Amino acid sequence: MTTASNDEVESSPGEHVPGASARGRDNGQLTRSTILRSALAIVDSHGVEGLSMRRLGEAVDRDPTMLYRHIPNKAELLDGIAEIVLEQLRVDASDQDWTAQLRMVAVDFRALALAHPNVVPLLVTRPLATPLAMRPLGTLRPLEAVLALLVAAGFTGVEALHIYRAFFGFLYGHVLNELQEIVERPEETDAVLRLGLHRLPLTEFPLLRGLASSLASYDGAAELERGLDILLAGLSTVLGVPDRVGRLPGSGAATVPRPAT
Repeated sequence: MTTASNDEVESSPGEHVPGASARGRDNGQLTRSTILRSALAIVDSHGVEGLSMRRLGEAVDRDPTMLYRHIPNKAELLDGIAEIVLEQLRVDASDQDWTAQLRMVAVDFRALALAHPNVVPLLVTRPLATPLAMRPLGTLRPLEAVLALLVAAGFTGVEALHIYRAFFGFLYGHVLNELQEIVERPEETDAVLRLGLHRLPLTEFPLLRGLASSLASYDGAAELERGLDILLAGLSTVLGVPDRVGRLPGSGAATVPRPAT
C-alpha cells in the first residue's frame, strides 16, 4: 500500500476535514492522543494515501510543524494509528475456555476491520516494516494476552505461538477477503451482472462465473465462524487438548497454573 509524503496530498478548498478544530484541542492542549484520533478520522474518510501532515494540521487546528513535537515522522504516525485501533481489541487471558475466547477475539477483530477498513492494510502489512520489539506496545498486547490465554490453558509457549500465528494469519486473510467482496452494480438482480463477472471471458473462467450466486450472497460473519470451526478443530487435533498446566518456552516446570474448573 502506498502512503503519501507529508505534503503530497492536500485538502481541496472548502473541503471538510474530519476531526477539525473543535476536536483538535484537549483543554487547549495538543496531545499525541488528539493527533492520532484525528489522523484515524482522516484515514477512515480518505484512506492512508489521503493522510498528510498538512491536512492533519488543519484537522487539529495547528501549524503542521507543531505536530512533530509529538510524532516525529510519518512512520510513527502510521504505527500510532494501528496502535489505537488494536488497543480496542480485548483479550481475556483468564477465560477458562480458550476456544470460546479466541472466537470472541475473532468477532471483535472483524468488527474493528469493518469499522476501519482503510486501516486494515496498516494492521496487516505495516508490521513488515518494523522489527517485533520496535513496534508500538499497544500492537503487541494482543499477542501477549493470547499467549497468556493459551499457556494458562495448558499449551507450551511454543505451541501457543504456533496457535497465535495460525489464528491471526486466518483473521488477516478473512478480513482482506471480506473487504474485497465489492458489488459493482448493486441495482442489478442477476449475480453475474452485479459482480461484473460478465466482463470475464466465459471460456477462461467458467467456474468463477458459475459461482456468481454464491459470491453475491457472501456472508462474512458466517464465513468467519465456518473458518474458525475448521481452524480450531484442526489445532486441537494436531496439538491435542491440553491436560497439563501451562509452561513457558523452554521450561519444564509449570509456571502458570491452569484455571480451576
